[in-house]
Amino acid sequence: MNILVTGAKGFVGKNLVENLKNIRDGKNANTGLKIDEIYEYDIDSLKKDLDEYCKKADFVFNLAGVNRPKTQEEFMQGNFGFASLLLDTLKKNGNKCPVMLSSSIQATLIGRYDGEYGRSKKAGEELFFDYAKETGVKVLVYRFPNLFGKWCRPNYNSAVATFCNNTANDLPITVNDRNTELELLYIDDLVEEMIRALKGFENSCEYDGLTPVSKQNGRYCYVPTTHKVTLGEIVDLLEKFKKQPETLEIPEIAKNSFAKKLYSTYLSYLPKEKVAFPLKMNIDERGSFTELIKTAKCGQVSVNISKPGITKGQHWHNTKWEFFIVVKGRGLIQERKIGSDEVIEFEVSGDNIQAVHMLPGYTHNIINLSDTEELVTIMWANEQFDREKPDTFFEKV
Repeated sequence: MNILVTGAKGFVGKNLVENLKNIRDGKNANTGLKIDEIYEYDIDSLKKDLDEYCKKADFVFNLAGVNRPKTQEEFMQGNFGFASLLLDTLKKNGNKCPVMLSSSIQATLIGRYDGEYGRSKKAGEELFFDYAKETGVKVLVYRFPNLFGKWCRPNYNSAVATFCNNTANDLPITVNDRNTELELLYIDDLVEEMIRALKGFENSCEYDGLTPVSKQNGRYCYVPTTHKVTLGEIVDLLEKFKKQPETLEIPEIAKNSFAKKLYSTYLSYLPKEKVAFPLKMNIDERGSFTELIKTAKCGQVSVNISKPGITKGQHWHNTKWEFFIVVKGRGLIQERKIGSDEVIEFEVSGDNIQAVHMLPGYTHNIINLSDTEELVTIMWANEQFDREKPDTFFEKV
């Protein structure tokens, strides 16, 4: 299969092309697709290249368009004009392959969306529908809401990209109304839908105002997963992300959540000097203890390094429980139920990694059995350490 992507250097184009390359090169073998050639066309490409690509393409993603022109007239030239050139070139070459159009929710021309940009997108849509009637070619018209994700250009046409970039680089953010709600589509969800479309499994719909309503053989196509969030919610999340190197706390990033996608987007804008950050090592004659990650609901992760022959721990908890996971060295974990003389023991080693529960109501320790090698242990506790209520009581095993 040969695939033509117009607007290949843009935000959506770059993400789509790189994922198509993964399929082509066998790095993503789960799609069931075989891609031979990917033709990348953009504003600096030659028209003769477009003619050649339109001869050979088996599927066309038309992502080319104008978002921020110098004059209003350029909207129609860049959005409608290029779409006309593309379809005419396909017709000239007798190529009836499926063609996807990247349109915008602004093509509804409803309320604040009634402007030149929306009118140019609407004209492009009708051009595609007329092309389908005339030629019998399958066209897939997608109306995208606001987009966000890695590689999106800040200070251009994405508030999320601007907010992520400015927060990551300690630049100010202007929010006129925190309650303004945006409908946002994440780039990976968009690309996933494009792969579905390539396989013939696109999601079809009709529109009820601004809302897509799933309908088999609907006139339009859409990406089912979007997120409606306010500007205030976005800014608040970004502030938490920014403080993470200080607090070590990872916000909740549930599967498919907006927070997870925004966090990934934010990280893509970090300058080099913020990619790595120091951690506070608590060092004494026994070794060191360093907190790594904290969460609001799922405890914290730390790393403990014990010098040769050292015993650490010798305490118990009422409610707190932990995992000890030795990743380097050789050690002995001992646990004894409070009020009992029975000691249970576990020999642990970085050569055979396992997780050992530190049981509530059991005093416990960990002993480095080596005379020469440090013992490195990853420790997870079910709650963050609270200095006001440490729930930690000294008692030897």
